[in-house]
Amino acid sequence: MVSTTLTPTWTLSGFGDEIDPEPAVQVAVLKALGASHIEVRSAWTTNVVDLDDEQLERLRAILTAQEVAVSAIASPIGKVDVSLDAELEVHRLRRIIRVAHALETPNIRVFSFFRGEGVSVESTRDAVMTRMRLLAHEAEKAGVVLLHENEKDIYGDTPERVLDLVESVGSPALRLAWDNANFVQVGAKPFTDGYAMLRPYLDYLQVKDAVAATGEVVPAGQGDGELRETLTALRDDGYSGFASLEPHLAAQHALGGFSGPAAFGQAARAFAGLLAEIGVGAK
Repeated sequence: MVSTTLTPTWTLSGFGDEIDPEPAVQVAVLKALGASHIEVRSAWTTNVVDLDDEQLERLRAILTAQEVAVSAIASPIGKVDVSLDAELEVHRLRRIIRVAHALETPNIRVFSFFRGEGVSVESTRDAVMTRMRLLAHEAEKAGVVLLHENEKDIYGDTPERVLDLVESVGSPALRLAWDNANFVQVGAKPFTDGYAMLRPYLDYLQVKDAVAATGEVVPAGQGDGELRETLTALRDDGYSGFASLEPHLAAQHALGGFSGPAAFGQAARAFAGLLAEIGVGAK
C-alpha cells in the first residue's frame, strides 16, 4: 500500500542584513541556502523606516529580478522608550506600512517598548497597552499584521507578559513572532513555560538559540532554547508558515545583529539538521 502521508513543509526565510549590507549579496546567499524569501530589516545599512522612495524601488527591483519574496518587514517599531509620545511610533509605523505594501508583504515585526533605568515593568503596563492598541488600530486600517517579537527588556519579554499583551490588545492585527533565544535570555524555558499558552497566537517563527548560563546566541539546537521540542510541537500542530533565520552569531545590539555569510550558512545548516530529524521540509 502506498503511503499518502505528506511531509510538512515550512517556508525558509532569513534576515538579509545579517549576511551583508548589500541586498544583492543577501539574496544570493539566501537562495544558495535554499530560501525562497527574505526578511527585510535594512538595506545598504539603512533601516527600513528610513528607506527613501529611490532605495525602496531599487530594493524591490532586486528582489523581483531574483524571484525572492518578502516574508516580513523587520521593523524597529516599539524599540523605543515607552515614555516617548505615542504618536511618534504611529507615524513611524505608517512609514513602515508603505515599505510593506511596496514589497508586497502583510507582515511587520514590532516590539512592546523599552523603559528607563530603574522603572519597573509593572508601572509601564498601561502606557504599553495604550501604544500597542494604537499601533494595532493603524495596522487594521492598512490591512497588515503586526508580529510582536519577545525581545528582552521590553514589556513583552516573558511568556506571561506576551500573553497579557496579545490578549489585552485583542486585535486580529496583533499576532506573535516566536523567538526561542530571546526567551532563554530572560530566564524562561521557551517550550516548557510558554508554548501551550502562546501557540494560539503564534504566526511566525524566528530561528535562533541561546545558552541560559551566559545568554550567548548559538546555532539552532546547540543551546537551551528547547528548539527540538518547539519545532516538533509546531509540526504536530500543523504549522505551515515561515521559519526566519536570525542567527546573531557575530554581533548583536539593540537594533539587531550580524552574522556574515559563513556564520549565516552555519546557522542555516544547523536548522536544516533539526528539520531533517523531525521530518519537516523547507522551501
